[in-house]
Amino acid sequence: MRDGGAMQDREVLITGAGGGLGVEVTAAALEAGARVTAITRGADEDALSSRLGGEAMDRLTMVPGDVTALPRVEAIVADMPRVDVLLHLVGGFGMGPTHTFEPEAYARLVSLNLTSTFNVVRAVLPRMREAGYGRIVTVASRNALEPGPQTAVYGATKAAVLSLTRSVAEETRSMDITANSVLPSVIDTPANRAAMGDEEAHRWVSPASLARTIVDLGREAARDLRGSAVQVYGRV
Repeated sequence: MRDGGAMQDREVLITGAGGGLGVEVTAAALEAGARVTAITRGADEDALSSRLGGEAMDRLTMVPGDVTALPRVEAIVADMPRVDVLLHLVGGFGMGPTHTFEPEAYARLVSLNLTSTFNVVRAVLPRMREAGYGRIVTVASRNALEPGPQTAVYGATKAAVLSLTRSVAEETRSMDITANSVLPSVIDTPANRAAMGDEEAHRWVSPASLARTIVDLGREAARDLRGSAVQVYGRV
């Protein structure tokens, strides 16, 4: 599936593009020939600019945006010539005993994980349905299938992301539109190393490897994959 230029001239929307995973996904999409609209936080733009360069930057449009706000997402999507591919990477993590989990932390995870997914999928689907073509990729988590202690809220929101994605796959079954989720375990990002140390980092999922899987699912050749939960666990 990984042939160079397989996303040539496709219009790709990437959320969370300036994060540890997002930078790699953006680079992989550009390397595949896509034109990318990258939703970032303002401070993330330097990370993208330093990772990318040259000709690829000419096919990258960076726009600031909060994907938990539907009107902002709709405005960004409306400005795109079309939306062939959505790679939705925004999300958040939190853990703690269920009986003491703070309502504010609960609301934050619901917003970052589920509301953001609903907003971007809802915004792009009319464009994809009109064109009769689209690829949607979301990021759930291993916890969606294998809940662990102190991750009740996080796992529940990621399970909801997976359910939403699979429902969309069923809704669009008669079209050349697919919706799939990747389910990583621990991703080897600076934030995770800072929080967990790096003793086991060699077992974690490489952002570059996960990025290639995500971009693979966004290619035209992935037409027969729909509603999949792609487990990307590394050696964890």
